Amino acid sequence: PPQKFNVTSYGVLTVAIITVEVFVGMWINAFIVCVLCIAWVKKKTLNSNEKILLLLGCSRFWYLCIIWIYKFLSFIYPNYLYVQSILQLAVFFQAFFNHCNLWFSASLCGFYCIKIANFRNSFFSYLKVKIDRMVPRLLLGSGILALAVSIVAYDIADKPHCNRNATRQGNLGTANIKMDEHFFPSFFLAGFEYAASFLVVIFAAVFLLFSLWRHKRTMQTNSMKDLSMDAHIRAMKSIFSFLVVYSINFVCLVLNMVYVTKKANQLTFLILVFQYVFPGLHSLILVFSNPKLEKALLKILP
Repeated sequence: PPQKFNVTSYGVLTVAIITVEVFVGMWINAFIVCVLCIAWVKKKTLNSNEKILLLLGCSRFWYLCIIWIYKFLSFIYPNYLYVQSILQLAVFFQAFFNHCNLWFSASLCGFYCIKIANFRNSFFSYLKVKIDRMVPRLLLGSGILALAVSIVAYDIADKPHCNRNATRQGNLGTANIKMDEHFFPSFFLAGFEYAASFLVVIFAAVFLLFSLWRHKRTMQTNSMKDLSMDAHIRAMKSIFSFLVVYSINFVCLVLNMVYVTKKANQLTFLILVFQYVFPGLHSLILVFSNPKLEKALLKILP
C-alpha cells in the first residue's frame, strides 16, 4: 500500500512554504501601498486606478498577514485557536480580506475594460464618462459584500466545536451532518462571490479583446496609426495575465471549499500552495503593468 502522509512533516512543510509565499506577497503589496501613499501625499489626490490599487494592496497585505498567523497557530499551536473568540475573529478577518481581495481585483479588471475599450453604445459611453465617480461606490459595495460573507463565517466559525459532545458519544455521522449544515450558508455566499468576481474578469477580457480586434480592423481600413493601440495591447496583456492567475485561484478556492472538512493530505497541501501564491503573483503582475510602480521598483532593486 502507498505510504501514509505524515501529518507532522505536512505541517512543517506547509508552514515553511506558506511563510515564504506570504512574506514575498506582503513585501510586494507593502511596496505598492507605500508608492501610492507617497504619490498621494505629493499630489494630494489619487486617480481611480490608484484608489483601487491602494485598497487592493492593503487588503492583500492584511489577508496574507492573518492567514500566516492562522496557519502557524493551526499547525504548531492548535490549542490556541480554541480560546474563546480567537478562532471566530481569525475566520472573520480572513474571510473579509480574502473577499475584498477578490472584488477589488475584479473591479480593477472592469475599470481597465471600461476605460480602454471602445464601443458605440450609449450605455457603455455613459459608463466611460461616469466610471470615475462610480469607483468609490463600487469599492464600498465590494467591502459590504465581503463583510456579509465574513459575518456569516464568524457566526458559524465555532459551530462544529459545539458538536464535540456528540462525537464523544459515538454519533460521528450526526456530528458531520450538523457541521455541513452549518457550513452551507457560508459556502453558498462564498461560492456566489467567487463565481461573480470570476465572471467579471472573464467578461472584461472578452470585451477588451473584441474592442482590440475592432480597433485594429479600423486602423487597417483607414491606414491610420492610433496611439490607443498600445494602451489596448498593454491592457490585454495585464487582463489575460489576470485571467490565467485568477482561473487557477478560482479552482483552488472551489477545491478548498470541497475539501475544507477533510483531513490533511497531498491535495489540500497543493491547494494551499497555489492559493497563497496568488496575492503576491497577481500583485507582481500589477507592478509590471503600471509604469509608475515598475519605475519605482527598478529604482530600489539595486
